[in-house]
Amino acid sequence: MKLRKDRILGVDPGTNILGFGIIEIRDKQPIVLDANIINLKAEEDQQSKLKEIFLQIQEIIEAYSTGILAIEAPFYGKNPQSMLKLGRAQGVSIAAAMVMGLDIQEFSPKKIKKSITGNGNASKEQVNAMLQSTLNYKFQTKFLDASDALATALCAYYDSLSPLANTTSKGGWDKFLKENQERIVKL
Repeated sequence: MKLRKDRILGVDPGTNILGFGIIEIRDKQPIVLDANIINLKAEEDQQSKLKEIFLQIQEIIEAYSTGILAIEAPFYGKNPQSMLKLGRAQGVSIAAAMVMGLDIQEFSPKKIKKSITGNGNASKEQVNAMLQSTLNYKFQTKFLDASDALATALCAYYDSLSPLANTTSKGGWDKFLKENQERIVKL
């Protein structure tokens, strides 16, 4: 299977409802290929849910040949048990993508919301509305996890447009400066 770097799989991790969204970049325009959820409520226990997440993420990667996984990082909430479960769902999703050879990118919920709406404290509903407007896309599911996942994929695309994208992980500032001599202003 040939992975496509122009296709980004966004994941909003969860052990009951996991959101996923896939975009493809065509002529610098993000196009939605799919946005939906994996409903894990029928699974008997945590291990079964995690196994299902692993298998389903791999199936999605195979179906769409995505080359990048963008995932929402777990954040500290009031309930440590919830955070632990989210972390497990995130870890299993990352492991599935690693096994398939994808590049992995992780974003905080605030960064995702800010990249989509301009406000890091935006509500899920505001993110959903902005995505529908920006991408001209109508969600087929009532679950906001799908729009959160799509927002994560779009955040990864927007992040890649930054002139500083990946400078720290692939050569640092020295490499950036060598490759962008025309941007240097000498005083």
